[in-house]
Amino acid sequence: MLKTFVPFASMVSTVRVRSVLTWSMLLVALVTVQAEVQAHFLPECKEFMYMGTPPLGLRDGSLKKICQRYNGKPRFATLYDTFDHIPVYSAYTFKRSDGFKKMDVSWMYEPQLSTVSTGGNMQPFPQGDLHSKFEDAQAVLEDYSNVVNYERGQLNPDEHQADPDDKAATYTLTNVVPQVQEFNNGPWKTQEHTVRQRLNNYCRGTAYVVTGVTTSGHTIRRHNQNRVGIPTYLWSAYCCIDYDHNAPFEERSKFPAFAYHGMNVKAGTVQEMSVQDLESFLKKVTYVDKRFQIFYDHCLPPDNSLHLL
Repeated sequence: MLKTFVPFASMVSTVRVRSVLTWSMLLVALVTVQAEVQAHFLPECKEFMYMGTPPLGLRDGSLKKICQRYNGKPRFATLYDTFDHIPVYSAYTFKRSDGFKKMDVSWMYEPQLSTVSTGGNMQPFPQGDLHSKFEDAQAVLEDYSNVVNYERGQLNPDEHQADPDDKAATYTLTNVVPQVQEFNNGPWKTQEHTVRQRLNNYCRGTAYVVTGVTTSGHTIRRHNQNRVGIPTYLWSAYCCIDYDHNAPFEERSKFPAFAYHGMNVKAGTVQEMSVQDLESFLKKVTYVDKRFQIFYDHCLPPDNSLHLL
């Protein structure tokens, strides 16, 4: 998990002390994970990553790699923390979109982290208390029901997708982190719009996007238990090697790759930067190793000489 060193205050959060008992509870939760969750991303889900390669240098030994499936088809990939009950990142391919949100979708859970079902497709939350069969390994709707300052923020936003099923697939809690309302609906949403318009207009091929978080140990609590990790920072980066070389310089300079991050607070702002600068920033504030790299070979085209036109 990407843990930040910086402090982060919240009235509904608390700093955890991971005792031997807590780690024992975590191991019990991990035993419930179904066989669909693999040590490595499945080949069918590597299509969502540049050169089929996930981010390098993350200390992800206790994290779960999920190929997020909906309606019988893989939709995106997620590295998921079953202790904090949030995604570390979601990796997806951007689809040219009008930006409209799909509003008629029920929130879903991930059967691949459940003992309730052995199916691979995300499912709407069941009625009653069946969620207790899988809430040890993932967030449930009750975790967000009485939270005032935070809302469910998608790492793979539906407005970056076009097909109705691709949009619907973003409404799983394994793609969601608690975001401060003002930040989610303000600077972060504005930046998502900016990236959508940029990729719509100037990316001619496939755009690969990785959006993730860092945490510092603060959580949403329910029934006196730490339930959902609260991000300190949100960050995102895209890679599009086939882009319009005749685009205005201000936009052309943000290809083939660019990135941004913002602090998850009311007055949070978003900063755009190169992917390398984002990687350097994350190395300073998180527990990633010196090999940390978001895109394979820094999103350089396989034969860079062909793109120097």
